[in-house]
Amino acid sequence: MQDETFVIILWVACGVATLVAGLLAYRSAVARYVGRYAVGVLFLLGGAVVHLVNLVTGVSYSGFADPSYFVWVTDTWHAVVAPNQVLFIGLLAAFEAVVGVLAMCGGRLTRFAYWCVIVFYLALWLFGWMELAWVLLMIPPMFLLLRAERWAAAEPARAG
Repeated sequence: MQDETFVIILWVACGVATLVAGLLAYRSAVARYVGRYAVGVLFLLGGAVVHLVNLVTGVSYSGFADPSYFVWVTDTWHAVVAPNQVLFIGLLAAFEAVVGVLAMCGGRLTRFAYWCVIVFYLALWLFGWMELAWVLLMIPPMFLLLRAERWAAAEPARAG
């Protein structure tokens, strides 16, 4: 239970930091950096590391898609992912680790990572109401962070 509590606190802290950073990033370099690290830590620790620990300790992902709104999502999950969870959750962990690191790198790599996060979130909502709530909260600040990063990258061109 302590492990679950830590993960929930990590997700909430990173989520709140991402929301606030998204709102302030357009005008603040500090907020852009906070956004980068909030997204990076969320994907690296709250995603990749949690999945790897779960795989090593034998946690089953078989019921993850059960709350989905769509039978085809649940059926596909049970037929494809659940029997091969080490492969698919391992690939998910690798994806999240790469995205987490890229988010913290700055420049084009951060912008690419933000696009990956946005696309990931656009697929995540299919898995149920909790995921939908998360996505609805997190998509707007991700676009705001992406816009701020693009604006900051274009700043030298505008100044010259």
